[in-house]
Amino acid sequence: MSEAATETLVQPSARKAAQPRWVVTILLAGLATLGPFSIDTYFPAFNAIAADLGARPFEMQQTLSVYLLGFAFMLLFHGALSDSFGRRPVILVSLIVFTLASAASAASTNIHTLLIFRLIQGLSCGAGMVVGRAIIRDLYAPVEAQKMMSQVTMIFGLAPAIAPIIGGWLFVAFGWHSIFVFITAVAIALFVACGRYLPESLPEQSRQSFHLARLAESYRAVLLSRRFLLLSLALGFNFSAFFLYIASAPAFVQGMLGLEPTQYAWLFLPCIAGIMIGAYISGRSAGRVRPERAVGYGYAIMSGAALINLLYNLLAPLSLPWAVLPLLGYTLGMSLTMPAITLLVLDLFPSMRGMAASLQSFISTLMNSLVSGLLAPLLALAHQTLALGLLGLMGGGAICWLAYCRLPQHLPYPES
Repeated sequence: MSEAATETLVQPSARKAAQPRWVVTILLAGLATLGPFSIDTYFPAFNAIAADLGARPFEMQQTLSVYLLGFAFMLLFHGALSDSFGRRPVILVSLIVFTLASAASAASTNIHTLLIFRLIQGLSCGAGMVVGRAIIRDLYAPVEAQKMMSQVTMIFGLAPAIAPIIGGWLFVAFGWHSIFVFITAVAIALFVACGRYLPESLPEQSRQSFHLARLAESYRAVLLSRRFLLLSLALGFNFSAFFLYIASAPAFVQGMLGLEPTQYAWLFLPCIAGIMIGAYISGRSAGRVRPERAVGYGYAIMSGAALINLLYNLLAPLSLPWAVLPLLGYTLGMSLTMPAITLLVLDLFPSMRGMAASLQSFISTLMNSLVSGLLAPLLALAHQTLALGLLGLMGGGAICWLAYCRLPQHLPYPES
């Protein structure tokens, strides 16, 4: 790569987005919401879809698992493709595929067809989230990037709260097919908006050549980095602990709490409030508090919330709002750590930010898929085991973060 290109990558603040910052923030937040909408919106209709399609509970759980597996697999490539062909083309093509898969899901008449198109949804959905992170770091220096990533997280945080509420309303009013029609409409709106307003943040002279041998070597360089793996696993464990409750939402909300399909807000609103508060604090502290210290504060909050949650579930019967308040504390701490750790990951490989974002997201999503397909069905049998699972997964993240902090902090780039 030329010296000029390297300088462009290392000093992103020298470039300006073609659109105002708030426009880019809303677009990237919108792209990030496709994942939560694809996961959470149809939860209130889980039982009705199973009955209509003649599916067993295990088969319905797989509509989430295959989506996440497809999501995780394609995350290996979204970022690398954007490093070679540009950020915009990858996002726009993925939106086209996702739109078609969502429309086909709405038209499904059996569980096998639904599983196929859920898989395609997963394969295409992650590009906006992954490439969006690279766009932020392409355009902005670290402090500004942390602020913008926190703003995206705040807007993104609304999606898991709004999605099941919208899904419940649509299901009650129009049936479960309307949920996937709604997701299709969201994807079309995003495609139009991105086609018109999304800037291309990676100049042609800064792009990586698309050669399989070179790509394989780049993947190897990233995956053999101990710092990358520890940071990515820390992020993955942190979110998987929260995602355990998301994947178990039908059992927790309707089974354990005895609520109706339109009352998923009891679970999601406190969680999203925590995410938004944590993201706001992260944005305000950017440039004032060192990222490592902010992450330490986040883990202290997560640990306290997870312990309180476990003690409550062991010692008291479930009742609202006490059953969900500890999750607000946990998600607050989690979102306080996310922007700082994500930027640490991206800055390990300045010339391969797309690939680094891809592989980090792949690790997190693969962990979420395992939680959804294996842990959630086992732990959702009782609220006590869900609480224990939250604490255990969070502990895994804390161990990875502490191991990262023990590594030498000024290793030469690229790291082996």
